[in-house]
Amino acid sequence: MDDVKTRALDRVARLAAEPRSLVSFWQECSDAIAGAVPYYSMPCWYTVDPASLLITSHWNPYMPAIPPEWLAEEYYGDDVNKVADVARSASGMSTLHEATGGDPSNSPRWQTNIELGGDQELIAALRTGRGEVWGALGLYREPGAAVFDENEKRWLAAVVPHLADGARRALLVGEATDPEGPHAPGVLVLTDRWAVESTTAGVSELLADLPDGDGTRLPSAVLSVAGQALRSAENGERPGEVAMARVLTRSGSWVVLHGAALQSGPSRRVAVIIEPAHPARIAALLMSAYGLTDRERDVTGLVLQGRSTSEIAADLVVSAHTVQEHLKTVFDKTGVRSRRDLVGKVFFSHYEPRVRDNEGRAGSAKPLRGGPIPAAAGLN
Repeated sequence: MDDVKTRALDRVARLAAEPRSLVSFWQECSDAIAGAVPYYSMPCWYTVDPASLLITSHWNPYMPAIPPEWLAEEYYGDDVNKVADVARSASGMSTLHEATGGDPSNSPRWQTNIELGGDQELIAALRTGRGEVWGALGLYREPGAAVFDENEKRWLAAVVPHLADGARRALLVGEATDPEGPHAPGVLVLTDRWAVESTTAGVSELLADLPDGDGTRLPSAVLSVAGQALRSAENGERPGEVAMARVLTRSGSWVVLHGAALQSGPSRRVAVIIEPAHPARIAALLMSAYGLTDRERDVTGLVLQGRSTSEIAADLVVSAHTVQEHLKTVFDKTGVRSRRDLVGKVFFSHYEPRVRDNEGRAGSAKPLRGGPIPAAAGLN
């Protein structure tokens, strides 16, 4: 890796460890990436729901609102290089020219890119070191420009875990500090000497519910994830890595603690985020909106991720025939006739409203939100 790419990678890692909004993070990372992997115009940034791999937000300063026909093609069309397809692929990265065997002329996606002045397209999934996908990055080049080469792809493969951790952290902190966000997680910021610098509302109740939260000292789970996060940032090594722990509270519920080192100014700090370890929001949504059973919900969640019948059967330890029987029932309950229609219905009913909500939030400097919107919910 040459010096330019090394400096760009270090810069993204530092940005991922700094407290900032998601849009600000994307803006700064766009500048850093340009020095290592030149691109046309601006990148397209996406967040996705890790439980379904469906898009929850999109940001590009030159495209404040993603065109409806683009979303229709993404979820109903027959094309390649789709965000969810790339997100579940082994490499987590794909170019449109590679996906079409070097001739993208029949791809509706490529035709749209040409209309917007682009030609080459590279999609990279924002996948953490633990394998969770929190978003995607789209890079473009104009007609006549060089194709994305292997050195550039290797650099992107090294940088995407930092991008994923930064996006995950920004979403969590945004929800915790957003007064309009119901059931928001709690955040406390500690100095490197374990003094509490600041907290969001309701944190004291969350701390008191932890096993050794007696009100006189910080619970051991908080100190553990904070210490892990600070150690990961020592000597500049993996400063964007997020430490995590799952804890059973005194009240009998599970919570997840995330520790993230913050590098802002000369002193080191760490943010600890506490959130309920509830099942993925898509699970409750599918059950309430369509009356699916637990097993039908599990099958539908895997269909949304693009899993095949054999993959679903292996994951759930059932026969392929049983999977097909569940799918027939799911189709009846949701009023669709195919897997593609099922994915499209769930996206346009519950995720497209979140995309539009986040577009408005980005324009008014509000925190972006992840996850789907329940059918009966309004937009805050």
